[in-house]
Amino acid sequence: VQLQASGGGLVQAGDSLRLSCVFSGRPFTQYTLGWFRQVSGKEREFVATVSRRLGTTYYADSVKGRFTASVDYAANTIYLHMNDLKADDTAVYYCAAASNAVILTHPAQVIAWGKGTQVTVSS
Repeated sequence: VQLQASGGGLVQAGDSLRLSCVFSGRPFTQYTLGWFRQVSGKEREFVATVSRRLGTTYYADSVKGRFTASVDYAANTIYLHMNDLKADDTAVYYCAAASNAVILTHPAQVIAWGKGTQVTVSS
């Protein structure tokens, strides 16, 4: 399984960004994808996931109402649309894959990680 993330950058508070992550190497239907983020010196934390099996999307409380995760199954791509960005959203963002039997909300469930992409929000 390979995951290739892109879309990070430096923005101002209140701006928007869209992250993308392309999945390859295995049948996409066997996996669920999600997003995590990590600040230096802190643990990696859950941001959002899309459960194809359940047809639902889950978000961390800190991003609810501002971030939207979506999946283009034809393109094997997961997106994270981030609106109204805050300085606290500054982190390295990682896309992740897990078995589609789980609801991906914890790093311990992850089978494969993408290379992180830096998001920096200036206040």
